[in-house]
Amino acid sequence: MSVLKNKRTTSKAEFVNTANHIYTETMQFLTRLSARYARLMAENVVRLASEVVEHSEKANSIYPSDEARRALRETHLLEARASLMALDVQMAHVYELCMLNPQGCFTRANGQTEKAADAVAKLDKMAQSLGEKIDEEDGLLKAVLKSDRGRTK
Repeated sequence: MSVLKNKRTTSKAEFVNTANHIYTETMQFLTRLSARYARLMAENVVRLASEVVEHSEKANSIYPSDEARRALRETHLLEARASLMALDVQMAHVYELCMLNPQGCFTRANGQTEKAADAVAKLDKMAQSLGEKIDEEDGLLKAVLKSDRGRTK
């Protein structure tokens, strides 16, 4: 039986789904950039997005039934959050660099570059969407950490 949309609550494991969305969206962002931008920035940024997913998955697989497991889960949650914050900073750098020459960031299949106004609009839309997901993930990770700390008291 399904639950009405207005009665649904956020799953305790939603931070894993959001981490996966961030990874996917980061990859989409970077692969849309022209090669000269992507090859300079992509590897480090993708590594950070991957770390967010990796630590989120590890934390989710550990049930905090005793002190050692709680500490290990907390470590993975904190690592996920640290990677998320570093990803946010790196994406801000990518955005700033792209805004210096927005028309050079996107190349169409036929080799033509985007017009400056179109490129700026594209960059803004992509950065806004990814930024919102990063903020959402940060809130979800904080909520899980708070919930886990409340269990031990």
